[in-house]
Formats: sequence, structure tokens, C-alpha cells
Amino acid sequence: MRPQGALSVDLSVDLPVDLPDPVREALLAPLIDHHCHGVRRDDLTRARFEMLITEAGTPAPPGTTHFDTPAGAAVRRWCAPVLDLDPHVPPAVYLARRSELGPVEVNRRLLRAAGITAFLVDTGLNGPDLLSAAEMGRLGGAAADEIIRIEQIEQGVAETAASAASYIIALGEALAGRADRAAGFTSAIAYRHGLDFDPARPARGSVIAAAARRLAHPGGRLTDPVLLRHLLWAAVDVARERGLPLQFHTGYGDPDLDLHRADPALMTGFIRALQPMGVPVILLHCYPFHRQAAYLANVFPHVYVDVGLVLTHTAAGSAAVMGELLELVPFHKQLFSSDGYGVAETCHLGALYYRRSLARALAVRLADDEWSVPDAARVAHMIGSGNARRVYRL
Repeated sequence: MRPQGALSVDLSVDLPVDLPDPVREALLAPLIDHHCHGVRRDDLTRARFEMLITEAGTPAPPGTTHFDTPAGAAVRRWCAPVLDLDPHVPPAVYLARRSELGPVEVNRRLLRAAGITAFLVDTGLNGPDLLSAAEMGRLGGAAADEIIRIEQIEQGVAETAASAASYIIALGEALAGRADRAAGFTSAIAYRHGLDFDPARPARGSVIAAAARRLAHPGGRLTDPVLLRHLLWAAVDVARERGLPLQFHTGYGDPDLDLHRADPALMTGFIRALQPMGVPVILLHCYPFHRQAAYLANVFPHVYVDVGLVLTHTAAGSAAVMGELLELVPFHKQLFSSDGYGVAETCHLGALYYRRSLARALAVRLADDEWSVPDAARVAHMIGSGNARRVYRL
């Protein structure tokens, strides 16, 4: 990790004016974004841009726009000045300026303005139109490492394995091989099945039978519950050996998931089974189940949480979400992520609303004399970067 200097854009203008200087400095310190994705390298039409600032899978209804959302308003308020525009400019003006600058300059400005010292990039969605982890680091003036999506590894194995037995061997080898160049694993089982899966390691016979069915039709997404469980446990074995954390997408996301099955509390049995192994479990995003996630982090020593993309998508309401998470979560168990994807605005806003929401939560506790100034500054440093350095061994 190479240290980064002062932020290129002054974000302090929207922090509470009465914050003590040590707390303000801690909040404005460089962050580790422990879960994000690549952003687009090409110029975007308005229709494509709008689809990348929402989790909806469809365009806005006729006569409306995805700019009429908390995230859309936030783009016009906070990203516009980074592109040399006045706050609150109309969407057409914002997008014209974006096109005028070009994608390289837009990405460079917005990523650097986020004040990130390291990006941990989930490469499971990567394609030729998205920046790689290394490119995210170069444009953002930061270090960068990969987070490996285990379902993507399985897809490659399923398409090349000659038999069910070789599938099992190849899967373990592929996970181990990718672990050599990774900061951690991540799973999208919430999208493929739900988090209410049987926590037990499946028997080899059932895995062989399921693998044979999988190899007969290897092109589709993995949804078989037996193979998903086998994949998870195979990843756990590698993670334990290599000292890597295992992330889980939970809660709010795109229409591919059934939200009620993305509650992290449904994973309690699996989490409990992993405790003796010491593999860190990181619950991503969590909303509206962030209180359940805080409980899990409170009672299990190996569980960590963030609220990720939710801070961007709740925007002006993000302080309430952060306050609810901090009701119970141990401060050494919370991390920052933007879950930025597709457009650099999502990375920038993730960092901005993380700082804004945590600032307001700390200000309340300081005003009530619940915490001292050194306590508040220490918590801000832990959540912003210290916890990620420890968990990911950066």
C-alpha cells in the first residue's frame, strides 16, 4: 500500500461545522474501499448512464428519469463541482460536460476526488467495457487488489471439466490458483439461491451427482443448491489456508434477488460453523437488514459488516442508516465500501456519503458526551481504513 496525500477536492464543506479538528482530519483521511467494481471506460449515452445510477433493471417510466432519485440528485449536487459545474445543474448539462471531458478524465477526477488509498475490486462482473483493478488504481491514484468472485471461478471450471470427479478437483485448484493473486473471495449466493441455504458441507456423493447434471448443461448460471454449498466450502478451505476473508452480498441489490432471502441472519448456521476455522465473514451492504448484520458482528468474532452502496442510494438519508448500524456493531467490525460500479460517480458518492453519515453519527455522540474526541477520531480511522488493513492483511 502506498500512502496518498490530501484529497483533491475539499469534502469538509458538508461536515458538521463544530466537529473537533482531530475528528474532522480522521474523517477526511484516505479510505480503503474494500468492495467495488470496475467503471466504464467508454462515453455513455444518457439512457446508459441512467441505468448505471440505479439498481433497477429497467429504464424509468415514460416521462420520468432515474435522476429523480436520491442518487440522481446526489450526482447533480456533489459530482457536478468535480467536473467544474455548479451544484444542481440539470441532467442534460451534467451529461454534456461529462461527454466534453471524456471518460478518462471524468474517471480520473471522480476517483481521485473520492480520497481512496486502495481499491479492492470485485472482478466477477468485469468485461471489456469496465476498467480492471489495475486501471482503477492507476486512474484513482491508489493501490488496487482483486476480490475473486467464486461463482465466476465455478463457471470456468464447469465449461472445461471432463467429468464430475475432475470438476471437483479442478474447482479446488482454480480457487487456490486465483487466491495467490487475491485479497479475498466474494460470493453472490444471495442472487443464485438465497442466504437460507443448508449450512452443512454436502456429501461427496451428492456433489458428484449434482456435478454430473451441471456438466450436462454447463453454460447457465450456477443455481444448484448442492453445488453452491460445495463451492462455498471449497472457498472456505482455501480461505482458511491462505488467511483470506470471504465476502457475501446481502440485502439491497438489483432485481435478480428476492430481498427477503438476502437477510444475513438467514446465514447464522453457516456463520456459526465457520467460527472455529477463523475465516473472516464480511457482510456487504446489508440494508434493510443492517441491524441484523450488526447483531451478527456483535456476537460472532469473525463477522464484519458494511453498508456499502446503500449510503449512495439513500443519499441525504444515509446518516440515519449509519446511526442504526452503529447502535450495536462493534467499531472494530465495520468497514467502508462504495460498491461503486459502472460510473465513477458511484465511487465518489460512496466515499462522500460515508464521510457525511459517519460525521453526523460522531457529532451526536460527542454532543451527548458519550464519546471523547480521541474516541471519535479513533473510530473514524478504524472504519475508514484500519479495519480493512487488518482483515485483508494489507
